[in-house]
Amino acid sequence: MTFQSPDGKRHAESHIASLVQAYLAADYRWELDGHWHPMRIGAHAQELEQAFPDARSFGLLSAWNPHSVERAEAVNRTEDEALNAALHESGFPYRAAFSSARNRTWREPSWIVMDMPLDAFDALARRFGQLGTVHGVAGGVTRLRVYHAPIALPRGGQLVDWLG
Repeated sequence: MTFQSPDGKRHAESHIASLVQAYLAADYRWELDGHWHPMRIGAHAQELEQAFPDARSFGLLSAWNPHSVERAEAVNRTEDEALNAALHESGFPYRAAFSSARNRTWREPSWIVMDMPLDAFDALARRFGQLGTVHGVAGGVTRLRVYHAPIALPRGGQLVDWLG
């Protein structure tokens, strides 16, 4: 089975599986008061919950490189500004964040938003062409949300919510 990404290219399920595995293994960090704090899929986001004790949920969004297809930095920055504006207009608290490969071969600016309803959160992810986002609820573990029909994964599938 193949899918068509926002750039019009078609990709095999094996490519999607590779991307999802990379997202599951990635480093995620968010900023508060000039300090960067870690967040990991499958773990409790304790520092985030301590910093935002009234938040019931949180999610990490990006507007960079839809479906992990690289595009010009100027385009990414323009889309990131549009996402920042949408988050600002939403009225929900949010902070700068980023995602990166553990070996730092890629890094993407992101935003972490607190208490945004899932329908609005997912709509923003889709609006900006993202294949995956990170989401969690207070007291639970952080999960990967993937905007694709379910596929088999060699590992980590229990931490993925498929929204195809």
